Amino acid sequence: MAPLRAGRWLVALPMAALAAATVYPLVFTANVAMKTRHEYVLDRFSPAEALRWDAFATAWGSADMGRYLANSLIVVAGSVALLLLFGSMAGFALSQLRFRGSRVLFLGCLAALFIPFQVIMVPLARTMGQAGLVDTYPGLILAYTAQFLPFTVFLMTSYYSGIPGEITDAARIDGNSTYGVYARIMLPLGRPALLSVGILDALFCWNDVLIALLLMPSPEHRTLMTGVTALRGQYSADIPTFAGGVLIAAVPVLLLYLFFQRQIASGVTAGSTKG
Repeated sequence: MAPLRAGRWLVALPMAALAAATVYPLVFTANVAMKTRHEYVLDRFSPAEALRWDAFATAWGSADMGRYLANSLIVVAGSVALLLLFGSMAGFALSQLRFRGSRVLFLGCLAALFIPFQVIMVPLARTMGQAGLVDTYPGLILAYTAQFLPFTVFLMTSYYSGIPGEITDAARIDGNSTYGVYARIMLPLGRPALLSVGILDALFCWNDVLIALLLMPSPEHRTLMTGVTALRGQYSADIPTFAGGVLIAAVPVLLLYLFFQRQIASGVTAGSTKG
């Protein structure tokens, strides 16, 4: 019994230290946001003297974080919708349909995962500029779709590969077309994977800074994360306001993770558990 308890402590202590290291930055940021500028200059690590919400109100109103939040919601919703549509279609085709070149296409999607965005950012900016899509919502949505589609296709192909082919064969015998098999059979069966991949794609798009900075230069079209970056320069002498803006940007991601942590974990492991 004693060795078993000792083994549990050996696992629990590092996990507790890791949890503390993860939670402490959020607690520290929240504490800084509650302080006045004078309190922060005197001692940044001491507890705030009172619960003050002025920093959050300033970040939301004067720094225009509300508009940035709305921009992020529009872009993320549009990007995730396109990613799930195209990713599920491609995953179904690559896993269940037999056609020449399917293996090469899948390997191409897999290879695209290893291409850093910095390699394609200049051609992308030129193409978007020539198409008149710079500083527009559709332009950023298309850029996110192109950037994260290989990941979505990979996970959906891996998931759909685990569905027996007899199911799709039976659906075709019942008179379903290829589209009918996809819409009536594969989409309902793929809901767990679609939810997991959709959450991961939403996190990727929400946390992006580089693509949004490149394609959304005007202040009124900034996403929330680029707005936080600009907030650091605008309120460099007012760290509590900057901390309030950081928390405003972090809260939606934290809530998403708290409510869907199981789906996020299953999405991460989908590619390794599905044949």
